[in-house]
Amino acid sequence: MQDYQSPLEMLYRWESETPNKLYMRQPINDEWHKWTWSETATEVRKMAAYLQSLDLAPKSKIAILSKNCTHWIMSDLAIMMAGHVSVPLYPNLKAESIKQILDHSETKLVFVGKLDDFASMRPGIPKDMPCIAYPFYSEEGYPVWGDLVKDIEPVAENIVREPNDLATIIYTSGTTGMPKGVMHKFYNFSFATSNAVPLLGLATEERFFSYLPLCHIAERLLVEMGSLYSGGMVSFAESLDTFAKNLSDTKPTAFLGVPRIWTKFQQGILTKLPQKKLNVLLAIPGVSSLIKKKIKSGLGLQEARNVFTGAAPTPVSTLKWFKRLGINIQEAYAMTENCCYSHVTLNDDIQFGFVGKALPHCEVKLSEKNEILIKHVALMDGYYKEEKQTQDTIKDGWLYTGDEGYIDSKGFLKITGRVKDLFKTSKAKYVAPAPIEMKLSANKNIEQVCVVGENIPQPIALITLSEYGKSRPAEDLVASLSKTLKVVNPKFDAHERLKKIIVLDQEWTIENNLLTPSMKIKRNEVEKLHKENYVSWYEREEEVIW
Repeated sequence: MQDYQSPLEMLYRWESETPNKLYMRQPINDEWHKWTWSETATEVRKMAAYLQSLDLAPKSKIAILSKNCTHWIMSDLAIMMAGHVSVPLYPNLKAESIKQILDHSETKLVFVGKLDDFASMRPGIPKDMPCIAYPFYSEEGYPVWGDLVKDIEPVAENIVREPNDLATIIYTSGTTGMPKGVMHKFYNFSFATSNAVPLLGLATEERFFSYLPLCHIAERLLVEMGSLYSGGMVSFAESLDTFAKNLSDTKPTAFLGVPRIWTKFQQGILTKLPQKKLNVLLAIPGVSSLIKKKIKSGLGLQEARNVFTGAAPTPVSTLKWFKRLGINIQEAYAMTENCCYSHVTLNDDIQFGFVGKALPHCEVKLSEKNEILIKHVALMDGYYKEEKQTQDTIKDGWLYTGDEGYIDSKGFLKITGRVKDLFKTSKAKYVAPAPIEMKLSANKNIEQVCVVGENIPQPIALITLSEYGKSRPAEDLVASLSKTLKVVNPKFDAHERLKKIIVLDQEWTIENNLLTPSMKIKRNEVEKLHKENYVSWYEREEEVIW
């Protein structure tokens, strides 16, 4: 194994080389609070000393339950320094899921921080579980970080963890059943970030904007690890209401969005500047560059050099729309199981509909079923306490992703669906829903879509409406959705063509258990709710059913 510096070694480096340089800034009640590298390291060293004073068994599991904030990153580093293992939790989990994960991981202590509704989550934490509250977000009955470290001597030496030590257990927000605990050692973080940072050109003046959950591997790698390995600066969002203002204040040079964010940005722009008017302005030389500049500044992306999208497929129409505005969105593809190290599109080599080429030292091939297989030295060490599932997922050193793909002659990868999402119609024909869903989602009236069709002759699409769609007259919507069917259907084989679009009035959310915490649709749960209606819907005359 090649030798790479660990996350802790990177912290010590900046603490020594650039102690007074700003590392993190966080808005509290609309005011930015700031921490230099030296101040960050001191807080980490103090909390690590406190954790050591608790005499927990070496490599104990310590959970982090909070939305993104400075102390999320500090507590993660303190857990590393104290010789323990972090278990990050989604800040929108239900009490039942929190209890499941804490029990399964044998967690000994929980950091509790910035949360929207801790009262409903609290029953998931055993009453006798020690908890530490973050500053600014103290919860009743828990000691607060600042009080605990006030009089404590910080860890003096530069503790370095062994590359093969377990660093974290990341519980995936599984679309079916109990989340699985993905185990990653320190070497995996070191390998993935050390190779990705130079490739993407991330440097010491990098500015990251953190708002996607840090417990998710993508944000953890890009923002926490990316900032540690580049020496860049991290700014946080305070809330949904202040998101746009915080983003604009930050002017990130590296920004990661998910498809839903890009759709919301697009709808926000079109509300102020309708498409016809935008088309006219973009066609006028001189005016075009002014409009692009104004829109980029309005979003806060005027200085962004790397603009990523991931977690779910982004429609090509959306990518092309932003390219016209001078925003080149780079698709990325990876999983928790491969430490978010697989494929990324570079900003000077974008191929629409593809998620880029394999990263350095990453092998990729397709199985006989066209399942994407990934191999490198930083694959997960396995699923915690789940040997059988580990053996089913990693075979002969290859990670079986469950995703179906196609690799072109230049090495670009296209995701064509989920191997496991195939369903069979009553004509005994198999249908892959993902490519059809991608085409449908180009219609801006649609917020969420799930293509189904078990036991009926042709597939149908279940959809929920976007805010834009909800604001339109019903007859306009029906016309728009019918037109989309006419455009989309000819692109597929006869047995894959949609018979109907069903407009549902219930949104799919995390709260009603139809979305995972990382916003993926729980296909099985959506189907359970509506399967009994498939036949009656199918037999109705209308093409679009409310």
